[in-house]
Amino acid sequence: MNVINLDSINFFGKRVLIRADLDVPFEEEAILDDSRIRNCVPTFKYTLERGAEQILILGHIGKYEGPEKTVSTKILKNKLSELIGEEIAFVEGMPPVENFSGRIVLMENVRMNEGEEKNDLEFAAKLSSFADIYVNEAFATSHRSHASIVGIPRLLPKSAGLRFAQEVEKLSQVLEDPIRPVVAMISGIKKDKIQYIQNFLGFADKILVGGRLPDYLEDDSPLRANERVVVANLIADRQDITIHAIEAFKKEIISAGTIIVAGVLGKYEEEGHRQGTREVFEAVANSSAFKLMGGGDSEAAASLFGITDKFDWISTGGGAMLEFLSKRSLPGIEALK
Repeated sequence: MNVINLDSINFFGKRVLIRADLDVPFEEEAILDDSRIRNCVPTFKYTLERGAEQILILGHIGKYEGPEKTVSTKILKNKLSELIGEEIAFVEGMPPVENFSGRIVLMENVRMNEGEEKNDLEFAAKLSSFADIYVNEAFATSHRSHASIVGIPRLLPKSAGLRFAQEVEKLSQVLEDPIRPVVAMISGIKKDKIQYIQNFLGFADKILVGGRLPDYLEDDSPLRANERVVVANLIADRQDITIHAIEAFKKEIISAGTIIVAGVLGKYEEEGHRQGTREVFEAVANSSAFKLMGGGDSEAAASLFGITDKFDWISTGGGAMLEFLSKRSLPGIEALK
């Protein structure tokens, strides 16, 4: 995709603003899964090892729900210090840059400012004033045209992070030189996933539709009539796919050369609605195909079944992965070219 990579940037003596993927699940300030943050750590260390004077870690956690309800990234301070291996500082709001003391600084939740989601140029310019170089290590958010994703790289020398570059490489492989047949499984409960099915027909040989998505497809939908689309039937309470659908999916998986998993097939959190997700995911895991997965629920289910190590690549963002495979780029990628 011709994005600028870290090895082409001179970091010596520079302040580096790293837009990191900090949106991890939490409960009462306890981090439930730190894998997204762990994926950013190599980029943090890379810039420091190459002489960066200071790195500023910028990101978001959760959605903006007003000034009193939006969660502060301060809850990530101790976890970041632990993973990086040295103490980091935290700054509230946007103080003058001279107040950013320490080699590593964690900044406040960027979504606390309405200029972030509006991609406000003035807000992007304020963020840019804190640093000499910008690095995007937030692939999971790079389908959003937000100030910290597309605004800042207009104003500073920029680069993709190590994980970001790997995401682009692995997902591009599916589009440019896949092992066929390509089987894409699009599932879950979000109705907006339906829009991706038509675009996926541009490169996938078979598309398996599960979760609650079959309920969103009308009986006369052209997708149901397409022989390359396999739409699951659901059990009576709509919380899982039927045994017949499980077998139909497994039949396509056995012969696949590349498999894309985007979403779970039922309410896998409950034992009584776990069969579809378990059997189909395990069939994917046991396949000799090139296997990639995206989405928090998909990864959580794979972890529950103990099969995450069977996948060749697990994308940090389900929505970003679908958007990339659908449109062959993302706003955050275009901003790094």
